[in-house]
Amino acid sequence: MDLGIEKAARLDPEMRRRKFLGGGVAAGFALAVQPVAAQTVITTDTAGLSAGMVEVPTKDGTVPAYRARPEANASAPVILVVQEIFGVHEHIKDICRRLAKLGYYAIAPDLYFRQGDATKISDIGALVKDIVAKVPDAQVMADLDSAAGFAKSEGAAADRLAITGFCWGGRIVWLYCEHSRAVKAGVAWYGKLVGATDPLHPKNPIDLVASLNCPVLGLYGGADTGIPPATTDEMKQAADAAGKNTEFVVYPDTPHAFNADYRPSYREGPAKDGWSRMQKWFKENGV
Repeated sequence: MDLGIEKAARLDPEMRRRKFLGGGVAAGFALAVQPVAAQTVITTDTAGLSAGMVEVPTKDGTVPAYRARPEANASAPVILVVQEIFGVHEHIKDICRRLAKLGYYAIAPDLYFRQGDATKISDIGALVKDIVAKVPDAQVMADLDSAAGFAKSEGAAADRLAITGFCWGGRIVWLYCEHSRAVKAGVAWYGKLVGATDPLHPKNPIDLVASLNCPVLGLYGGADTGIPPATTDEMKQAADAAGKNTEFVVYPDTPHAFNADYRPSYREGPAKDGWSRMQKWFKENGV
């Protein structure tokens, strides 16, 4: 890399943004990920829950999903949980259990299922190239619709539907809230908003902001090297101009993946605050 350009990029925020936008949709997430830590800080048990893997019918077969719901409330409101770039691993399953403990039916479909098993790939470059980059946005939207339909078939209150997602899944939250008229609220954790496109990922959240169907809360890190704060400002301005209800919380000196308690990027303060804000957001918006 040209060191003069790199030095200028460090000094010029707009140049940093242009440099970031030059990468592809999947590559943008690869810049921000960090190695997995030795242990998970938070582990949630299944007492009082029905939790485990299920098969979600789709238009072309079935997709596996992890589902957790309270045993005492068959008609719980539904939260779609969208995986990080690393797939539906134990942390994402634990997120579902945490939400179920709060009284929700939480389901995390394996949105990479047709392309491969992300949990079996340790090299981030291979993961992006061989799986993530090959997952079409249209396929993801359809599978999330199917997961919501599956929840309804199990008796959950699908008319009280919300969505949350992390990293790769944060971007998907925005896109799904622009896609679905059924969703009541979204909470996006450090999801990319702008960037390069390709045939499988033809639009970014900012391109479709005028189509937002529900209020969305965005939780971001001010020190996220892959998602510059300037892009959250740009998205907020676009949403306001379109008359859409969005709120952004940007935590100072906080990296990408600050809620991922199994990785060095975890920051307890912002993670707990974001979790509290998410709960409040869902309640305020009827979920």
